[in-house]
Amino acid sequence: MKETLTIALSKGRIFKETMPLLEAAGIQALDDPETSRKLILDTNHDDVKLVIIRATDVPVYVQYGAADLGVTGKDVLMEHGGEGLYEMLDLKIARCKLMTAGFADKPLPEGQLKVATKFVNCTRNYFAEQGRQIELIKLYGSMELAPIVGLADIIVDVVDTGNTLKANGLVPLEHMADISSRIVVNTASMKTKHQRLSTLLDQLKQAVN
Repeated sequence: MKETLTIALSKGRIFKETMPLLEAAGIQALDDPETSRKLILDTNHDDVKLVIIRATDVPVYVQYGAADLGVTGKDVLMEHGGEGLYEMLDLKIARCKLMTAGFADKPLPEGQLKVATKFVNCTRNYFAEQGRQIELIKLYGSMELAPIVGLADIIVDVVDTGNTLKANGLVPLEHMADISSRIVVNTASMKTKHQRLSTLLDQLKQAVN
């Protein structure tokens, strides 16, 4: 009997853009996570399952071996730290940028900078490398509001079109990192299921190219 291969994905854009790549590797989901209430989806292979979880939880599931591999954004990976994982492949999908943003015409304070973000680790590391002192304010959403109401001087967030920033009178300031979705693999699975994972990764690599 073949060992089960468990792939962690998140709903929405990543799922939609990953499925054609998995299909090119011969894996098809039998349910659509947008319409199904199931959290574990069957595929056209009895021994391949898809677990549907929050994007930020993908590295955690893979790190602890609850999933053999997963697809997650580079931003989530940078925030997680990558422990217990191998980052194997850039799928070149769900692309955006991690940036600082604020008012175009408002000079930033000389001293400590107040920064609102959900990407606390990325932000802390970025400003530490610059030798800049910051006060971090962790938010879970509606980042653009923080500078408007005076909660923060700037924000750190992922920027796709920049339309949300523009609509709120903000502009992108500094480019911190290019973001796209990556395949991450559990380090133990890479040893125990090496042949299967290598074959799947080669097929995905061909599909990406």
